[in-house]
Amino acid sequence: MESQDKTLQLLDQYTPSDALEAEAHAFIRNFVTQQPRYWARDTLEGHLTASAWITNKDQSKAVLLHHKKLDIWVQPGGHVDDEDKTLAQASMREAMEETGLTDLAFHQYGIFDLDVHAIPERKNEPKHWHLDVRFWLVANNETLNINEESNDLKWLSREEIEVLTQEESVLRMVRK
Repeated sequence: MESQDKTLQLLDQYTPSDALEAEAHAFIRNFVTQQPRYWARDTLEGHLTASAWITNKDQSKAVLLHHKKLDIWVQPGGHVDDEDKTLAQASMREAMEETGLTDLAFHQYGIFDLDVHAIPERKNEPKHWHLDVRFWLVANNETLNINEESNDLKWLSREEIEVLTQEESVLRMVRK
């Protein structure tokens, strides 16, 4: 994984879109400054995760999945692996693993959105924070293949997303 300095530079290049996202930005930046293994799953109080806001070419639809463990509709994403060189690379890997899409490209360089959310305690894991760094990807085809982490996986219009979820961080990405 890239150094703390490189990740801080990436965060410093991003301007949050609202007060809630500004709080997430400050929280994530402070966390990266204090945690040498800021991405590592074994950093039990929390860790950075990498997600992908995936749209089709004309930006009329985005991909959401129904997460098995969390029981909510969210964008693809997840834990950063030690082998991931950057957060952007982790985002791309997670997007391909969770959607089956292989022909993806970055819509823009840099961060698209930030969110901090609590993950509930499970039998082998304490309650902890996911500090989610999100990148915007564009799919050159729309053929999806669901994996074992999801109950469902769909291309959805803005209106369909607004019916399926009230998750503010997802709705913020729709507005962007």
